[in-house]
Amino acid sequence: MAELFQIALRTLFFYALIILIFRMMGKREIGELSILDLVVYIMIAELAVAAIDESQANLLHVVIPMLLLMTVQIVFAYISLKSKSFRDVVEGKPTLIINKGKIDEKEMKKQRYNFDDLLLQLREQNVRNIADVEFAILETSGKLTVFEKEQNEGSYTIPLIIDGEIQEDNLDRIDKTMLWLRQELKKRGYRDVKNISFCSYQNGEFFIDLK
Repeated sequence: MAELFQIALRTLFFYALIILIFRMMGKREIGELSILDLVVYIMIAELAVAAIDESQANLLHVVIPMLLLMTVQIVFAYISLKSKSFRDVVEGKPTLIINKGKIDEKEMKKQRYNFDDLLLQLREQNVRNIADVEFAILETSGKLTVFEKEQNEGSYTIPLIIDGEIQEDNLDRIDKTMLWLRQELKKRGYRDVKNISFCSYQNGEFFIDLK
């Protein structure tokens, strides 16, 4: 009876601790978890389960690794906010699966993403025919973002600069060059791309946010 009571107390303790840790790490939807988030969450959960099963284990030997994992995740999240290069390494980059109506099978193979996956995610977004898709982007969370052909290129936001770095792939998508972008920015009084934290293009208009 005493052992069951101890297990119950440990369960409630780790339940409260995990909620606290996850709240401190920030709110993210399950579908938006990065690989780093997922690894940290699984490790914390496994530590808690092991501690509940082993009723004689020292609580500090479990709590300290959990807090360490929480600290690592918070630090990495902070670095990710400041560095796109770090984000790309840790979380990966969005992948263009369908480009201007054409399926990029090479990119699909790189991502180990097959046609069943593609068709399933298109159906989930009520897209019945691949021929109706202009662009499909596989996000780092695994979610597929779809733009249908009746939506022209100006109907959605296209990031051209993120954290001071020009997104050449996105320029290619709208058939523009780096020279065109720099000239457009100079017209608006922006001479140094590195000073721009975010620049997007939509409906022929720029949105520019400085660092």
